[in-house]
Order: sequence, then C-alpha cells, then structure tokens
Amino acid sequence: MANRIKKGDHVIVTAGKDKGKKGDVVRVIGDTVVVSNVNIIKRHTKPNPQANQPGGVIEREAPIHVSNVMPFNPASGKGERIGTKVLEDGRRIRVFRSSGEAVDA
Repeated sequence: MANRIKKGDHVIVTAGKDKGKKGDVVRVIGDTVVVSNVNIIKRHTKPNPQANQPGGVIEREAPIHVSNVMPFNPASGKGERIGTKVLEDGRRIRVFRSSGEAVDA
C-alpha cells in the first residue's frame, strides 16, 4: 500500500508516549516518518573533528512508524483518514475522507 503521508504534512501522533502531539513531517524513511519536535531522544556521540562535530549528549527526533501518525485536519481540529480523488484533468489529489476537502492547498 502506498504511503499517504508526505514530507511537509501536518500530522498528529495517535499512539505512543507522544500521543496527541502535533508537528510537521521532516523526512519519510520507508514506512517510518520523522516529525518535528516529537519522539525526542538523547544520543551520546563522540566528537568527530573531520566533520567538525562536537561530542556530548545531542537531542534529536527519532522516526515513528507511519501507522502511529495521522494527517491533522485544521477544520475539524483532529486527525483524519486520507483518500485520493481524480480531477477532471487527470491529476490525483489527496482529500480528507470525512469532508472531501483537499489536503494540499
């Protein structure tokens, strides 16, 4: 099944320790997504002088499985499912299933 979540989508987390948090998708990696300011982990890294990278404890976002996030609909104020619709000119757009309005403005 094709991934319905894309980079730049505004999503809400539906399961896990960050349930209820909202953020934008930064990256899509296979069937996982990285959401900004969600699922923050601490990574202890060694300094790397070649890459000019300091060592220490670095906080960053970890990937979340795509089944644990849902596109956020600002009109209804909650996460909703997504479907596709073919326009008259042959283009496909993503729409919210509840209202039928387009996800991408």
